[in-house]
Amino acid sequence: MEKLKSSWKLEEEKGFEGWDFSGLDGRMVEEPLPWDYKQAVLALIGEETVMLDMGTGGGEFLLSLNPPQGRTYATEAYLPNFELCRKKLPQYGIDVRLVHDDNDLPFEDGMFDLIINRHESFSAGEVLRLLKPGGVFVTQQVGGQNNRELSRLLLGDDRMVTDAAFDLHRTAELLEDAGFIVTERREYYPELRFYDIGALVRFAKIIEWEFPDFSVDRCFEPLCRLQEQLAERGYVASREHRFFIAANKGV
Repeated sequence: MEKLKSSWKLEEEKGFEGWDFSGLDGRMVEEPLPWDYKQAVLALIGEETVMLDMGTGGGEFLLSLNPPQGRTYATEAYLPNFELCRKKLPQYGIDVRLVHDDNDLPFEDGMFDLIINRHESFSAGEVLRLLKPGGVFVTQQVGGQNNRELSRLLLGDDRMVTDAAFDLHRTAELLEDAGFIVTERREYYPELRFYDIGALVRFAKIIEWEFPDFSVDRCFEPLCRLQEQLAERGYVASREHRFFIAANKGV
């Protein structure tokens, strides 16, 4: 097991940039969702659309949309990602802003036709303020049950900093209370499979809010038990939690 431990610690020490998990391709596989967030967004982008991507990460997903140059904006709160985007996104005609407060975004009232948000926090009232009449908000969120069982197994108790009650129903209610008309709502609990424990180690180090204080040394015994499970069935599984909402601002 010492050889395995050494290889896991190498995974623990690897860096991470933007929001790009391609280094885990084939080692970690997510069950497809029953909706397609990207296609839902693409269907709403027209020739004159002015759009905002909230919490753009490293800008990878936004660039995959080929968004309208000169009419696309992005926000990012994590300084290393913001610095990465500030160097990369302007060449594609995208204006990126550093944000610190969901309730105070640096844009004018009624500026956007479309606001998208993939796995980022938001203030429903502030999003409503930024949309033009008839504008659309599309969000896919990570629910409060995401990887909670796996986190508890590794850490020994429930230390996740995320809200266990964060779900579709409560979020849709918040949007409706703010004045939105919710037009679509969906929720799903996909399976995430790890095909080697090193991939799980790297994942847990990256997703630190779900695996706080995780380290190979601290969690070595449960990692060894998971290694035995993987040897028996070929993978270790975790249960994720996702939900999707599309909502309109009234005209």
